[in-house]
Amino acid sequence: MSWVSAVVLGIVQGLTEFLPVSSSAHQRVVAALAGWDDPGAAFTAVTQLGTEAAVLIYFRRDIARIVVAWVRSLTDRSRRSDPDARLGWYVILGTIPIAVLGLLLQDQIETAFRDLRVVAATLIGFGIVLGIADRIGADERPLTRLTTGHAIGYGFAQALALIPGVSRSGGTITAGLLLGYRREAAARYSFLLAIPAVLASGLLEVRKIGSGEDHAEWGPTLLATGIAFVVGYVAIAWFLKYITTHRFTGFVIYRIGLGVVILALVGTGALAP
Repeated sequence: MSWVSAVVLGIVQGLTEFLPVSSSAHQRVVAALAGWDDPGAAFTAVTQLGTEAAVLIYFRRDIARIVVAWVRSLTDRSRRSDPDARLGWYVILGTIPIAVLGLLLQDQIETAFRDLRVVAATLIGFGIVLGIADRIGADERPLTRLTTGHAIGYGFAQALALIPGVSRSGGTITAGLLLGYRREAAARYSFLLAIPAVLASGLLEVRKIGSGEDHAEWGPTLLATGIAFVVGYVAIAWFLKYITTHRFTGFVIYRIGLGVVILALVGTGALAP
């Protein structure tokens, strides 16, 4: 991996991690369009540590409040009804599906799921689902009304993001909209829910960087991760402000258009799947 490709892919990661368009798909597609090797699942997972660091800083007050309430609820049963304590438990519960499926499907995640035809199909298919959810969702339920059943539903929606093209934020936001949550509430919870999964995935995959199992070396990977952090922080602020007054229509159109273009390029032989 060159320094130039590391800069480009770091920017791509930061721009797309929090938008419902799939950062892993964009890293795969941008590399293919540029004629670079597939950066690999390990590189993607490690650069996501940069964008997740942006989440930790941006939501630091919320995270601190949730962690404190959750820890107190371990010894004081009366505090388990605290919305912040419950949110902490729900994040843990919602992380179980992606943890289990991530281990079971590790080989497919690193190989078959990265096929550009699969990426294109999921971009289109889940883009349509996001559009439907945005139209029929009640957009009225606050995050304080999150339930155990809904937390599990969010968790399975996040697990779908193991397939590049689904989008971690897109999957969980779509689930939230279908369950009647407000757009901003669904987005905020998707960011919080991703923290344990992304940190665990990145730390597990970090051993592959520079080992010959991936195309990435340590220098370019660290550069890409740092760039992803800066760009990602700005993207969070913009996205949360944007969805308070806009629907997801633009993202839906973009996903479908990109998927169609990828299929066309693969079909004509311009890109190897």
